[in-house]
Amino acid sequence: MADEVLPQSNLPEVDKDRPLREDTRLLGRILGDVLRQQTGEAGYARVEAIRQAAVRFRRGAGDEAVAARAELARLLDGLPVAQVLDVVRAFSYFSQLANLAEDVHQNRRRRMHALANSPPQRGSLEAALDALAGQGVGADAVARWCGEARLSPVLTAHPTEVQRKSILDAERGISALIARRDRTQFTPAERAADERRLHRRILGLWQTAMLRLSRLQVADEIENGLAYYRYTFLGELPSLYADFAARLGDALPAGSLLPPFLRMGSWIGGDRDGNPFVTARTLVQAVRAQSSVAFAHYLDEVHRLGSELSLSTRLVRPTPALLDLARAANDANPHRQDEPYRQALIGVYARLAATAVAKSDATIARAPQVARPPYASPEEFDSDLATIAASLDTHGAAALAEERLLPLRYALAAFGFHLASLDLRQNADVHEVVVGELLERAGVVAGYADLDEGARVATLVAELANPRPLRSPFLGYSERVQDELAVVDAAAAVHAAYGAAAVPNYVISKCQSVSDLLEVAVLLKCGGLCRGGRSALDIVPLFETIDDLERAGRIMREAFALPAWRALVGGRGDRQEVMLGYSDSNKDGGYLASHWALYRAERDLVAAFREARVTLALFHGRGGTVGRGGGPSYDAILAQPKGSADAGLRLTEQGEIIASKYSDPELGRRNLETFVAAALEAALSDAEQLGDRAERYYRALDELSAHALTAYRDLVYGTRGFVEYFRASTPINEIAELNIGSRPASRTASTRIEDLRAIPWVFSWSQCRLMLPGWYGVGSAIEAWRREREDAMALLREMHRRWPFFASVLSNMGMVLAKSDLAVASRYANLVPDAAVRDAIFGRIADEHDRTLAALAEITGESHPLADNPTLARSLRDRVPYLDPLNHLQIELLTRFRGGQTDDRTRRAIHLTINGLAAGLRNSG
Repeated sequence: MADEVLPQSNLPEVDKDRPLREDTRLLGRILGDVLRQQTGEAGYARVEAIRQAAVRFRRGAGDEAVAARAELARLLDGLPVAQVLDVVRAFSYFSQLANLAEDVHQNRRRRMHALANSPPQRGSLEAALDALAGQGVGADAVARWCGEARLSPVLTAHPTEVQRKSILDAERGISALIARRDRTQFTPAERAADERRLHRRILGLWQTAMLRLSRLQVADEIENGLAYYRYTFLGELPSLYADFAARLGDALPAGSLLPPFLRMGSWIGGDRDGNPFVTARTLVQAVRAQSSVAFAHYLDEVHRLGSELSLSTRLVRPTPALLDLARAANDANPHRQDEPYRQALIGVYARLAATAVAKSDATIARAPQVARPPYASPEEFDSDLATIAASLDTHGAAALAEERLLPLRYALAAFGFHLASLDLRQNADVHEVVVGELLERAGVVAGYADLDEGARVATLVAELANPRPLRSPFLGYSERVQDELAVVDAAAAVHAAYGAAAVPNYVISKCQSVSDLLEVAVLLKCGGLCRGGRSALDIVPLFETIDDLERAGRIMREAFALPAWRALVGGRGDRQEVMLGYSDSNKDGGYLASHWALYRAERDLVAAFREARVTLALFHGRGGTVGRGGGPSYDAILAQPKGSADAGLRLTEQGEIIASKYSDPELGRRNLETFVAAALEAALSDAEQLGDRAERYYRALDELSAHALTAYRDLVYGTRGFVEYFRASTPINEIAELNIGSRPASRTASTRIEDLRAIPWVFSWSQCRLMLPGWYGVGSAIEAWRREREDAMALLREMHRRWPFFASVLSNMGMVLAKSDLAVASRYANLVPDAAVRDAIFGRIADEHDRTLAALAEITGESHPLADNPTLARSLRDRVPYLDPLNHLQIELLTRFRGGQTDDRTRRAIHLTINGLAAGLRNSG
């Protein structure tokens, strides 16, 4: 789903959700028809009886609900596994079809809003520019910001992404058919034919396997990520640029393009942290695959442009530069001798095809008609396109550039020849081992790992200043060292072939010291990417745990005070990126403590960078769920501390969030626009406006987060039997077996919570409907704080009204609480064999859930946690009855499986319930 909820008040007073209900009923009816055909009347009747019982259970009251619950159990308990598979697939597909109807409805509502001539929607670019203008920030200031800022959504592979690309493609076809019903006038016969098309699509979906036969490889993840460029980014990003430039008008110099401040990023193929399958080979493979997608798009657009620009010299007078470009093509076709634009584009196409052959694996669908040398750079390609645009302008044909030539130039500016900037990422512990071996083999120092921080820094600084290569072709190294050096060498080769923008960043996971930064500089030096006090890549520390976040400002101050590091930063334009980890900080300290630690870290970093006169660029490692920093990105960006987004920002887009935001081009455009609008407002206005209230609010959060941290850690890390409870009451072990990602679910073979990745941690809690990482500890914190302060509740209410950060924290927590269900979770708790452990831990969780709900209601003044989000409230109300059978069957199947019924079909049925619940809840972690 898109990030933002549409305004409720500015649309015509009609039943706004009626078309959504009609679409949902239509899709449900067709799915029912498919079920009849594929499973027989008995299969259809079984599913329908379960559906009706689930609806009565959720929408009934008293004895009716109790009877419906008993009926649901009677229908589901003891089902043969073959029938279980049909039931699970039926309810899973209904949830997925409901998602499609909701996404189409969001697009419909936006069109209704535009047709009603309503004010610009909150989160739109137009609304952001209007708001800034109202504060005295004009188009000139916005244009300057575009020239200096860098924004980037960064797509990452997701170890719990459950959606197969085949399913996604089938769903996109269904969405297109639903959407066109709004925009096309049908005769009765045409409408019937359209429904038959939908039937065929849903039939194809039913007969497509939900689960993969084998675990995804890195190459599969690369291809899956590239699909979204074809779906959305290649078309919508240039369109956004063109529309934004038009709004800025004369603030841009005549004939110039808007600077490419918004570009795509990726970790897929470059993120080695904990993934042994990402290597130097996958890095090169990813870059060439990305390049292939870019070149395929450019070649197709140049070909189409040549078909469209049939302008004749008998009617127009092109510029001399255009005529020179046409002559350089050496096009001998007699039919084009008076069509210089076509001749010029024949040459452009030939040069582009030659470049594609050299730099990518692209298949050249149409052979060039002439032989021309490749382009040396994207700038050289754009120079030819600019020549064409300038010539069109001279004879009154500038409008002909708007449809294809201008978007092509913006695409080239945004994507270059590499499509997306690919980050490298590795864990600091690996760097320590690799650098230690390199230093020992070179005779510099033995036992590097045993040195204290001061000695490490001194050793690394000396090594960076030493012109002598650290590695030698005459020495042998361990496989780990060879692998890491191969990645650095591959990055150097990519820079030589595509430019530094293709691999611009090296992210250090678990960064905890200045030596962690310098170790990467030493590794880059081994590949020729750091020399003479200049680094070819930004070295980006990632601060992840609560303790790391608290030390982030101090570590960067120490780094800036070091002349060697300050010189490297100076060589990068006095700009330093810092990444903040939302997932691990949440697993480490819980929801409230994590968010407050992140906020404090940002404030401290802003101050540290200001002192050092270095530009701060933040990279937010947000996940899809609230427990991993997710939630509406517009509100999240505006809730950042003042000064933290001045230079732009990057943020990760993961898993099912990528699919929900970018698989549909219209929704994708809206989400890209929302990102830009929020970044603009955050940088050029003061959304917080706290004034002299700031210190009072900060002290309150200091005290609250300390209480929340204690409550969370006491449960997760201090309670006997908690690990056993977690592993028995959630499907974590079964999730680890799913073929849904190349990266292992745990960093090591241990069962400790500390070693489990944050994504499957959150995913597991969402499956059992507790959503614990998104709220636990908040209720206890507020209760404890109220005992300490008489004015506690009055201050919390004031903070909720006047502080965007706190309002966002509570709003996101409300979304999680609304998706949680203690009754369902209690049945998962029954999977825990130790009754004493089960009762003690679930009792604590249930009490904390009640405390947190009560505190939220008292602060906000609303009885329902989604009072501020009626659209999501309606969505959950409609879909929860279809989740209950999936939860019930998952518990039943886990009981069978853990009791010894370990056949493939039972295992597959469990995996299907995991898939279906993730689709119904619209998150997987």
